[in-house]
Amino acid sequence: MVLEKRESPPSGRSILGIGGSPRKGGNTDTLLGQILGAAQEGGARTEQVRLPDLQFQPCVGCELCRRNGRCTRFDDDMTELYPKIVEAKGLVLVCPVHNYNVTAWIKAFIDRLYCFYNFNDNRPSGWSSKLAGQGRKAVIAAVCEQEDKKDMGFTLEAMRMPLEALGFEVIEELPVLRIFEAGRVSEHPEVIAEARRLGTLLGEGVA
Repeated sequence: MVLEKRESPPSGRSILGIGGSPRKGGNTDTLLGQILGAAQEGGARTEQVRLPDLQFQPCVGCELCRRNGRCTRFDDDMTELYPKIVEAKGLVLVCPVHNYNVTAWIKAFIDRLYCFYNFNDNRPSGWSSKLAGQGRKAVIAAVCEQEDKKDMGFTLEAMRMPLEALGFEVIEELPVLRIFEAGRVSEHPEVIAEARRLGTLLGEGVA
């Protein structure tokens, strides 16, 4: 498992940044780094994770976590990531748009958060989240080559809705349009400035 450690102050609430792009060092990684960097400058502890660097399986719907309260089907890199999710009061999800939606890595990550739900035996089941009611905040961002936000399809919603169901308040989202080539987002100071504003806002929100 490869987790990118960022030198952070020892005090302050923690923020976990999750990148879902297979393109290492590209626009997703750049945006995520800018968001976390601004939060860190405000005193937050941050950690950046690239999902394609991890080895983990998608959820197979075995329902073992309903009985055990945690995912026991797999012993993979998500096992190490779960306590970091619990510890973090802030969460950042950033990914490119793949076919009007999130990438396969972000989808698999979100599905593996199923173990944070509590269910009853009714049909359909009532549920609650183990992460709810704890003041958790999140920001999300997506990068798209096209010029119209509608061409992002369900990307932002596919991140926002599960996070809200888990108990995170998604305080802002950043759609980034008309950028494709790796790293070109760095040539757009207005986008970088907006990413840093979100990082500052998130840092303040979890302080």
